[in-house]
Amino acid sequence: MGAASSGFLHSGGDVDGGTVYVAFSGVQAALSVAGASAVTSGADVFAPVELRGDAAGARVFPQLAAAEPDAGAGDGDSVAVQALALRCFVKLCGSPEFQMLLNQIKGKEVMFTGHSLGGAIAALAALHYLCISSSSSASAPVPPVLCVTFGSPLLGNEALSRAILRERWGGSFCHVVSQHDVVPRLLFCPLDAVPVRIIVGMQLQQRLGCTRHACAVSLRVAESEQEALRQLIQAHIRSVAMEQKLAAPETRGGSPYRPFGTYVLCSLDGAACVDSLTAAVQMLYATFAARCVPGSVTSLEAAHSCYGDLVLKMPQQLLFKRRPHTIDAPVMVFNSNYDAGISLALEASGIHGEATEGTTARHWLKASKRAGRSPSLNCAGLSTRLGKITPSRAQIEWYKASFDADMGYYDAFKLQRSTKKFHHANMCRHKLAQFWDGVLSMLDNSQLPHDFHRRAKWVNAARFYQLLVEPLDIADYHRNNLHRTRGSYISHGRERRYELFDKWWKERDAFAGKGDTSTTANRSRSKYAGLTQDPCFWARVEEARELTERVKVEHDVASLAMKLGSLREFEHYSGELVESKEVSIDVLAPQSSYTLWVEEWKELKLKDEIRTASLFQL
Repeated sequence: MGAASSGFLHSGGDVDGGTVYVAFSGVQAALSVAGASAVTSGADVFAPVELRGDAAGARVFPQLAAAEPDAGAGDGDSVAVQALALRCFVKLCGSPEFQMLLNQIKGKEVMFTGHSLGGAIAALAALHYLCISSSSSASAPVPPVLCVTFGSPLLGNEALSRAILRERWGGSFCHVVSQHDVVPRLLFCPLDAVPVRIIVGMQLQQRLGCTRHACAVSLRVAESEQEALRQLIQAHIRSVAMEQKLAAPETRGGSPYRPFGTYVLCSLDGAACVDSLTAAVQMLYATFAARCVPGSVTSLEAAHSCYGDLVLKMPQQLLFKRRPHTIDAPVMVFNSNYDAGISLALEASGIHGEATEGTTARHWLKASKRAGRSPSLNCAGLSTRLGKITPSRAQIEWYKASFDADMGYYDAFKLQRSTKKFHHANMCRHKLAQFWDGVLSMLDNSQLPHDFHRRAKWVNAARFYQLLVEPLDIADYHRNNLHRTRGSYISHGRERRYELFDKWWKERDAFAGKGDTSTTANRSRSKYAGLTQDPCFWARVEEARELTERVKVEHDVASLAMKLGSLREFEHYSGELVESKEVSIDVLAPQSSYTLWVEEWKELKLKDEIRTASLFQL
């Protein structure tokens, strides 16, 4: 059990394979604000901080910092998180206690949790653990991680939400929100309108012994002030909900913060779950507005501290056999079990038939349900499209076979031999690239199953496409002399899809439970591979040929020795590939770039040996 003074507690994981539970407190964050002088608004306390450059946040979250702004999404912003949570987590992350915890939980199943500001810090801790777990070993699967927050304020902007979706981490976050709680909805408001003293005061009131600080920050909030705050939140979250309906991000005003992950919307009648981010915003508004009427007032403190009771009642609600209370509702509501289930979900979230928000909420619950089914349907549709695109792949295979005995299809494509064949192969190359870029776009937008990149069918299909087509992309890159204007293909010209396919291939055995990939790697071949197993082999050949030309005119002894050393390394690497038959026969074609380089390298080595012998004679 960890020490509470460190800002977190942890337990479990004593037995191999056991889950570790880590809970975070937001009291330290609240105290840091309470101790500050003249804090009146959230413009500074909750200001978004971008994760890029050499900032501390960029070092703690490298994958998120590396996410490029998505101009096509309408804003092009970089990933940003709220200043208060980031500052507290970066400080916590640098503590010896937290570093010791990270070492203890490495590779284990972990559940992070926290209430209020502690929930925001818990989410950052989960993101940090996912970042270091995914970057520590390219071939090892990321251990199961779950972060459950209770009454947590919004954490990041829409760019953060998209980055989490791209990394396929959205299923690791679950946010439990009470119907009347203002804190999870507060940062939908313009930041300068956020009453910091109220949110900090409620956080401090959760801890015994902090009465003095709580009173200094926020005494009991007057009923009129509570109602004004509710109306402020309702107005701004309604504005965000309307912007989503209109699909008009260019009109966005107010707060930059948006939700991510799954939302569990709780009331005294149960809970409803939505994992569509658009539906989450709509339901956060609808559930809050359904009871924001005179006569249904619950104090801010009570609504923010009720999660213990709600969680205890959830299992009981699930066990009850229920039917919708809306007996007088239109007959259409009961036309199917599905519609009845939607009605029950509405009531569980706190929206009853008489609420004006019921129709809108019903629509978004149905949309969320359809979105939940669509990944599997989309995956099935992709299988059909993959079959339709197969002739393009077969055309490039035929193109390869037609040049295997002469110069190989890499050099034929680079030199545009046989114009008709070249144009046909080039058209097929673009068709295949369009298909696979579309697959990755769907994956980035969570339109495919979360484990899509682990399914053998798609990993193998992507790998075959990569080994067959990437050599043509390399040939196109060098034919257009882009290696001279942009730089090396491997460093500056490689498409994102190929880097992702490399990662999928390296992870395939680990996710399949095999763990050790050495057996496959060391399996001997009786004949040459159908496709060269290093997709960047031809880029390395081009670099070796360029380096060979530089060596011929190099006069500096130290530079010459360095270049010759690099060429010897490539000779050893390529020789091992050929010896183990990990290359296709086109590599050894009489007029291929590799065969020509081997001859050039033999001459260069002979000249170097003669030069070295003459130096010894002198």
